[in-house]
Amino acid sequence: MTDPTVSRQVNSPLKRNESNGEFKRLLLPETSQLDSDDPTESPADLPDNQVLNIEEDGEKTLDSVPPFSWAKLWKFTGPGFLMSIAFLDPGNIEGDLQAGAVAGYSLLWLLLWATLMGLLMQLLSARIGVATGRHLAEICRSEYPSWARKLLWFMAEVALIGADIQEVIGSAIALQILTRGFLPIWAGVIITSFDCFLISYLEKCGMRKLEGLFAVFIATMALSFAWMFNETKPSGQELIIGIIVPKLGSKTIRQAVGVVGCVITPHNVFLHSALVQSRKTNPKDINRVQEALNYYNIESTAALFVSFMINLFVTAVFAKGFYGTKQADSIGLVNAGHYLQEKYGGGVFPILYIWGIGLLAAGQSSTITGTYAGQFIMEGFLDLQMEQWLSAFITRSFAIVPTMVVALMFNTSEGSLDVLNEWLNILQSMQIPFAVIPLLTMVSNEHIMGVFKIGPSLEKLAWTVAVFVMMINGYLLLDFFMAAANGFFVGLLVFAGVVSYVIFIIYLVSYRSSQSSSWSSIEMSQRVVSTET
Repeated sequence: MTDPTVSRQVNSPLKRNESNGEFKRLLLPETSQLDSDDPTESPADLPDNQVLNIEEDGEKTLDSVPPFSWAKLWKFTGPGFLMSIAFLDPGNIEGDLQAGAVAGYSLLWLLLWATLMGLLMQLLSARIGVATGRHLAEICRSEYPSWARKLLWFMAEVALIGADIQEVIGSAIALQILTRGFLPIWAGVIITSFDCFLISYLEKCGMRKLEGLFAVFIATMALSFAWMFNETKPSGQELIIGIIVPKLGSKTIRQAVGVVGCVITPHNVFLHSALVQSRKTNPKDINRVQEALNYYNIESTAALFVSFMINLFVTAVFAKGFYGTKQADSIGLVNAGHYLQEKYGGGVFPILYIWGIGLLAAGQSSTITGTYAGQFIMEGFLDLQMEQWLSAFITRSFAIVPTMVVALMFNTSEGSLDVLNEWLNILQSMQIPFAVIPLLTMVSNEHIMGVFKIGPSLEKLAWTVAVFVMMINGYLLLDFFMAAANGFFVGLLVFAGVVSYVIFIIYLVSYRSSQSSSWSSIEMSQRVVSTET
């Protein structure tokens, strides 16, 4: 029987004639933080006040996975809800309201399945973080050659900037609503940009304070959109039918693509693998790792159930109010509140301001998680060591500068902001393969994951989901660029970009194949070892 406390050396080459002990240490995942003699080797080390020690029995090695405990589940609760914010950002909210206005209740079934697909990817992200003690950006840095990991970092930063622009603009629109138009979009962008200092302060106060803030944000969104749901009284029967019965019409394909395309956010894939580092778990103890994975699976599922309900509320409200109306094709974040006010009027709590409060919570929470994700992405890929406030400031600057330009350029036109949002969705869709393929490559690699490598059935399911989402986004990209590529020169540039894009994806997939094949002889030898012992 393999001793669960045995550690593996990082990236050690193995030969087929090595002793059984060499093969046995493959059963445990790589852990650069715990196995390295140099405590500064990993940039993901978190300060003590950001790591919760959830072990009640010290560092004692467990003989089996402990039974379920509600108290233990509470200690693990937090990272999944921070992760779920990406399913509730202003870009998703806009996708929800447009799906409801154009397609009514008919795409709710797709929203459910899209959320389940997103859940699968996030569970795999958490799995790699817990099992290895490192987050995905760090693992990419150690596994890919220098040119590939720098290109992956660039793609991740581009995706993050695109998401952040949407999130900051969403917050600025909410502030404009709540101040009755007094604050212009650009002023709201400046106010929102200061959240990087808020996250630095909360990080110093401890991880639980940060998680508490996000609990307030999520509760605010839930209460705001639930209040709107109750106020507008959507049809319960049509809602249930929309969830259960798949239905897709030719006029709703674009909204369907938007619903599926929003479920996997590139920076969120990197983020979740880092968030789980906030709970101190020994990756060299198989039973402790399995216990942590069990609790994270429960917590993440609960978090995405909450996010699904919030997205459902938004979709149902706009399905009830605007499906089949002349406003359906022109509604967006900028004018949604005013359309709601015209439709449902004022009252003690005007629906316009309830909408603004919910949108502000969505925008602020997602910009903070974006800043947090940016820190891990930059430090992980580039192996940078710096003060957290400086890291947050640099990460925020990457997004705020282009966002200010965007706010000044598009401040006067609702139609222009809709065009901008479409471009940003395309930008983020293009980056999905560069987060998903490395994730599935690493989580299915025994060299990295040890016994926590996903099985063949789960691996096939994960790749099927990934290919499906990438094909959906590929359709969106093709449709967009076919309309945008006017003229020989522009068409040539688009063609060259597409060829380069496809070549890099092929490289990432083939790199996966070479990694898998190089370890096939080791897997066969392990079977021999297990039968002999």
